[in-house]
Amino acid sequence: MNASTSDYIASSAAEVEQALKRVLPADWRIPSRLRDAMTYSLDAGGKRLRPVLVLTAAEAVNGDGQLRQAAMPVACAVELIHTYSLIHDDLPAMDNDDYRRGKPTNHKVFGDAMAILAGDALLTHAFYAVGEAAERGVPAQTLLSITTDLSKLAGASGMVGGQAADVLGEQGVTSLAELEYIHLRKTSDLIVFAVTAGARIGGASAAQLRQLEQFAQKIGLAFQVQDDILDVTGDEAKLGKPKNSDIDGHKVTYPYLLGLDKSRELVNRLTDEAKSALMQADLAMPERLLSIADFLMSRDH
Repeated sequence: MNASTSDYIASSAAEVEQALKRVLPADWRIPSRLRDAMTYSLDAGGKRLRPVLVLTAAEAVNGDGQLRQAAMPVACAVELIHTYSLIHDDLPAMDNDDYRRGKPTNHKVFGDAMAILAGDALLTHAFYAVGEAAERGVPAQTLLSITTDLSKLAGASGMVGGQAADVLGEQGVTSLAELEYIHLRKTSDLIVFAVTAGARIGGASAAQLRQLEQFAQKIGLAFQVQDDILDVTGDEAKLGKPKNSDIDGHKVTYPYLLGLDKSRELVNRLTDEAKSALMQADLAMPERLLSIADFLMSRDH
């Protein structure tokens, strides 16, 4: 990834960080412990990849940079969903992790009950955030489509379904097909939402949305395969968690099933296929999305 792409991702993530600080209205009467638990995980950093994809896709469709601010509430919404999923994933009944992004996990600080409630609150607030985009000129019909997509792609047939399949897979042997299903649902679907939601705000046609869905699905799967690789090969200081945590947790991963070399080949193939689908979408400004696809392939954390 060249310096300009790195700078772009960092500056876009910084925009998102500022918006997230205002995403919970200050005048809402929320129990302080609950608000603290919500903001603890929301402020924990991370790549902010999904919200950056919302902003980038909105701008990419027709090259209108003004659409980034119109898309910001939806960008916040997808990060709220992502953060809630991480809080719940870390719970003792799920992955039972003690650290997330180098910090104690939410339940280690606030207890299991408050962590569950913080996740619940972040999930439901995401739909409020989507509605906020109406005040920035996003048409109601567009927001209805985005809300429908979010319900499906984050729900039982999407991310939550992938989490369920992951839990069930830990109780038996996971095949390559089952592992792909888990990653497509658990990781790719929220990335599909991010790209297509941004594109809807940008005014994408049905044909463009179909190509962008293929692009997002493939970079989402490549993203997760690369995560599996980094769990084995990465730097613990950059990962923010111990190496081999998947192996120690008895999780089936792509390197476990395919080996490292074939896993790396898969990341390259998926990225190439994603970029091909993106170019067929005929967007006004696809360059940033292309560079993000390359970044996901080459990242070290």
